[in-house]
Amino acid sequence: MFETVQALLRSRTDDDTVAVAYGDDSWTWREHLGEASAEASALIGLADLDKPVHVGALLTNSPAMLRAMAAAALGGYVLCGINTTRRGDGLLSDIRRSDCQLLLIDDAHRDLLTGLDLAGITVLDVTSSRYRDEVDAAPPLVPHHEVGPHDPLMMIFTSGTSGDPKAVPFAHGMAVVCGLSLAAQLDITAEDVCYLAMPLFHSNGVAAGWSVAINSGAVMAPARFSASRFLADVRHYRATYMNYVGKPLALVLASPERHDDAENTLRAAFGNEATDRDIAEFARRFDCRVLDGFGSSEFAVIIVREDGTPSGSIGKGYPGVAIYHPDALTECAPAIFDAAGALANFDEAVGELVNTTGSGPFSGYYNDPAATGERIRHGMYWSGDLAYRDADGWIYLAGRTADWLRVDGENLAAAPIERILQRLAPVSQVAVYAVPDDRVGDQVMAAIVLADDRALAPAELTEFLSAQSDLSPKAWPRYVRVNRVLPQTATNKILKRALIAEGATAGDGVLWERPGRGTAYVPAVLSDAVT
Repeated sequence: MFETVQALLRSRTDDDTVAVAYGDDSWTWREHLGEASAEASALIGLADLDKPVHVGALLTNSPAMLRAMAAAALGGYVLCGINTTRRGDGLLSDIRRSDCQLLLIDDAHRDLLTGLDLAGITVLDVTSSRYRDEVDAAPPLVPHHEVGPHDPLMMIFTSGTSGDPKAVPFAHGMAVVCGLSLAAQLDITAEDVCYLAMPLFHSNGVAAGWSVAINSGAVMAPARFSASRFLADVRHYRATYMNYVGKPLALVLASPERHDDAENTLRAAFGNEATDRDIAEFARRFDCRVLDGFGSSEFAVIIVREDGTPSGSIGKGYPGVAIYHPDALTECAPAIFDAAGALANFDEAVGELVNTTGSGPFSGYYNDPAATGERIRHGMYWSGDLAYRDADGWIYLAGRTADWLRVDGENLAAAPIERILQRLAPVSQVAVYAVPDDRVGDQVMAAIVLADDRALAPAELTEFLSAQSDLSPKAWPRYVRVNRVLPQTATNKILKRALIAEGATAGDGVLWERPGRGTAYVPAVLSDAVT
């Protein structure tokens, strides 16, 4: 087994099978890696080698992004994946925090740099003739560094669902291990085509997409995710594998089903954060295997679904994964469920997912000691995710630490309420979060998106919730907003902090309220902000 991506890609430089497919164009591994070697040589020639050789990539999913990733591996420098949905000061902060000397951009993102102070950073437009000429004229590659398995290949920013994104060093060895493991689990070989529609600046796109392809020798088909274009893309590229994170399965399933959806080449999908319902329905509708797991961008807490995983559970953790009370620093008690299946010992069972053995491959956030100290404390890694575990070891998510709600003196968590609302057939996406109570504590609010061809009336929601025996009366949402779309990160995760900031308002949709202690929902009239 190769220990680094640098060594792995060197082994493919004479391979004349297809490596990249994009539109109607294709590149063999020999062509793709030849271009990457030339780019690496050119960039090393432009860099100040007395400083960290960090190259930012503000690029769409494209052959140029794949080339930049391969170039960093072959050249022995670090590629910093810049989130293409960031703007203004936030975008500038990411570029500077990751110590980018050089910044690669394309046509789609050039205007994002307007007005930003990029003094000291060389911006290179990969679509320009000048850049292509510089790469073509580069001498044979002499790597900046012969890397080892622990050396960083990329800086990958966290999604930023609960705060500013943080840069996580992603090592060569981790890229090899992740790719080999998934390729073995899902039988991915050089005969396969990997549909890479998740952002290649994010951990899922790199570890569950690109790493799988480079380890197996499969074809890489980079794309920008589109629910409406998904099936056409799969058929065009004859894709056999896809990766996902967040809501892509739900977004695809929200479109009306067609009689020939199963007539496609897709064989396997791997990802994180899909609901039980969406996993089963996607597998049925598109006739493929769906494997869903849980892992942080830091790769310090990993949980896998096994055969027999109960409904609602995300599986069992790797050795060292436990659930701890963050204040008492003691392990939480096993969950106890009442006759209806509701969690009966919330305060004793719900805590934070930790790795008691340390932080695994995570050595800390780059240039952010304060955030590192929040994650690594008391000799353990603290994930920021709330969870509980039953007596058999099955783990259930309860949300992020920010998803803790205090309603009428009782502690609640968002994720169990979200799982109940997902049972409602018209619902495609749901987010549950706290809004302030007029007196003290919180009120429960839910934001939902319906499937394309579905409708929902307030009375139907009341009838549905009344039938859920495992829903605590205090967990009934006080407010429900129905929208066409919800704010999302670049990785299709619902951005709850944006919803929380809007409070009990409708956004561009409608808002229902459950007055007092009643159960009937009615249109809300709260302020001029409500539409």
